[in-house]
Amino acid sequence: MDSTIFKTDEITGIYPDQVDKECAWKIGYATAQFLRSLLHGFKRGQAHAQAVCVGRDMRTHSEVLAQALMEGMTATGANVVDIGMIDTPQMYFAINHLGTCGGIQITASHNPAKYNGFKISGLDAKPIGAETGLKDIEHIATALLHTKGKAIGSVKELDLTAEYKKHVLKFLRPNIDKLKIAIDASNGMAGKMVPAVFGDLPIEIIQLNFEHKGKFKHPPDPLVAKNLSPVKTAVKKNECDFGVCFDGDADRLMMVDEKGAVIGCDLITALMVPLFLEKQPNSKVLYDLRSSRVVVEEIIKNGGTPRRERVGHAFMKKAMRDSHAIFGGELSGHFYYRDNYCTDSALITLVHVLNIVSEAQVPISELIKPLRRYHSSGEINFEVEDKQAKMDELAKRYSDGQIDTLDGVTVVYKEWWFNCRPSNAEPLLRLNAEAKTKELLDEKLAEIEGQLGKPV
Repeated sequence: MDSTIFKTDEITGIYPDQVDKECAWKIGYATAQFLRSLLHGFKRGQAHAQAVCVGRDMRTHSEVLAQALMEGMTATGANVVDIGMIDTPQMYFAINHLGTCGGIQITASHNPAKYNGFKISGLDAKPIGAETGLKDIEHIATALLHTKGKAIGSVKELDLTAEYKKHVLKFLRPNIDKLKIAIDASNGMAGKMVPAVFGDLPIEIIQLNFEHKGKFKHPPDPLVAKNLSPVKTAVKKNECDFGVCFDGDADRLMMVDEKGAVIGCDLITALMVPLFLEKQPNSKVLYDLRSSRVVVEEIIKNGGTPRRERVGHAFMKKAMRDSHAIFGGELSGHFYYRDNYCTDSALITLVHVLNIVSEAQVPISELIKPLRRYHSSGEINFEVEDKQAKMDELAKRYSDGQIDTLDGVTVVYKEWWFNCRPSNAEPLLRLNAEAKTKELLDEKLAEIEGQLGKPV
């Protein structure tokens, strides 16, 4: 088994070179063994407490991998609840709704069609990452010498679409306006789930790339600017209220306003802050450290307590639970909700934005305009071999600023700030910077590029 497929918080590789049926069987066996070991001495009354959920995305090889994965699971004696082809957030719902000891979603998220992988969650849908069990699963899987074993456990197929729809739509306000929105499903799971959940609502949906057969008309990554071109065009052509582009497994989204202008996910976080704090004042709101200063300002303005966190869903979800935060937003398009088991959901995010725009009775660009008070670089990548040395150089050069090392190096000044953090899997440093004026931002980016080299 290729050990490079084990990342910080998921398993991803090329099918079938790195991820194949044998690999899936071993990961199924190892994961079931690990998840059930966590229940030792733990009493739980639900019928499915000893079971593991399995779901998959629409990739052409996902069903084959799911079958092998479940065979490996049942060989340990574990029972499996097969919930079929779903978006990743439905896995988090299923684990909590059914009370299973965890689950595996087969997906490669925003990666090209040749990739596939596994996202593993534990009890209560807590993420299983390198620091919370993924290394143990890797150890068990790589030690297995064969993929033979009699199925001791059973497999039960279960369609949770109706229950999932009810859960998502419980956040929708009654009597919502008949809005028109363009949605680019990126040929991913949103192509199945958006019609299933939103199909009978009084909103008009302009559908783009809703076919979900494992082939992509554009890469299913909404963070790449050119992938937003179809939804921008559709919004302007059809005079939509706003547009949405989902990633492959539909746990992330990006939005554009009625003019086709991209709305940064940190601005969406800031937009939603009043919605949550008016219901529960003094609550904590979580944000990742790449987010605009406007997020902190809006949290404080609305009577909340801001909490800054490392980049990555495993860190964000843990922080949500530890701090009992009501809501959290990440620049990558993940949005987290206490009332959604402290997990992320793109569909629930869409519901909340529909609520806000419907109630405001003004274009979304007008709602976002007051939040566009800083100039941000977006994430810029630099190829660097000795990542730590370069970050140390930056910290030394800007030592007169306020420095912290929560995730990479962050330097804060009154008029501007930047964060430079290392990629977990590649020889890259990722830079995000923000300033009060575009001129100052350009000046500081030029300075930093002088040390890091040309962006890639």
